[in-house]
Amino acid sequence: MLNSRRSLLLALALLPGVAAGLVLVPSSAAFAQTTPSADAPPADSNFPDQPDENKPETTLKVNVNLVSLYFTVRDKHNGLIPTLAKSDCTVFEDKQPQNIKNFAAETDLPLTLGLLIDTSGSQQRVLPLEQQSADSFIKDVIRKKDEAFVVSFDVGVNLEQDFTSNTSQLERAIDHTEINTAAGGGSMGVPGIGQGPVPTHGAPKGTVLYDAVAQVSNDKIRSETGRKALILLTDGEDEGSVTKPNEAVEAAQKANAIIYVIMIADRPFYAGGGFGLGYTGDSQMQKLASETGGRVINVGNNGKKLEDAFAQIEEELRTQYLLSYTPTNLKLDGSYRKLDISCKGDGLKVQARKGYYALGAE
Repeated sequence: MLNSRRSLLLALALLPGVAAGLVLVPSSAAFAQTTPSADAPPADSNFPDQPDENKPETTLKVNVNLVSLYFTVRDKHNGLIPTLAKSDCTVFEDKQPQNIKNFAAETDLPLTLGLLIDTSGSQQRVLPLEQQSADSFIKDVIRKKDEAFVVSFDVGVNLEQDFTSNTSQLERAIDHTEINTAAGGGSMGVPGIGQGPVPTHGAPKGTVLYDAVAQVSNDKIRSETGRKALILLTDGEDEGSVTKPNEAVEAAQKANAIIYVIMIADRPFYAGGGFGLGYTGDSQMQKLASETGGRVINVGNNGKKLEDAFAQIEEELRTQYLLSYTPTNLKLDGSYRKLDISCKGDGLKVQARKGYYALGAE
């Protein structure tokens, strides 16, 4: 459960069967379900709200499953391609071709964004750079119909700011983050004196990165609708997570969240200071991002590269395609289905999630 520095976070009542980057609707001969419009904004908070009579809604009768996927396409020069048509792209599920029903370039759909900031001791020298660039990014990317939240992680996972479209509140939360010098993982002190909780057993925790991804995916965004993305500002090192890397990937996939990892690392921290640590964060971050349709951007400790990384992510989030299809395999058995999307053109590269879980109503 996320720990808020301002108030206790109550349990989130997950909404069953809701998906965003990927949508599965249970089959029925005559099944009516009220679903949010594609242009409806995300929910204002974790908690179920009273019905909003002004919120756009449509009543949809369905008798099939529907899979919807967000993706981006780049040319051989790495430029984003915004002008493709339905006939240009194909999708395979478990190597079986699928018939694309709907296809659109989505440049302005509502966005649910989570910003996860590594505040462990290894980030001491780069946190100010992260805060400055993240503030600018929030100002540029968040619009009235978008929502974002801020989480920090070190020995614990801390909710700094819940869902809001108020950029001033988000900036204050970002600027409020501070290094937890009471954790393990290369920092000094006693666990529990900083932001994180006192470990109840085992070795002191240092950076619970995978726990943060899993908790945010399960408790914060799985029940949200629309486009969803998580941005991790971290050196990629994890020490003390209960969650395994594959479990973090699975949680993000089931929440239908695209993960971008901005690798910002104070490399001298690992090489010097007598800590005896090596830098090993790259490979798992590559998997975490690529499996969910995002990517890793390595900026070292360069402020200009960090600003460019945020600019690239903003451009991608506003230059996405959305396609949907009825899978040939209609079983809602919870199994993992591999996906492959390709588009015609000279050297075109598709950036999309690698698969999904065929989950029915819970």
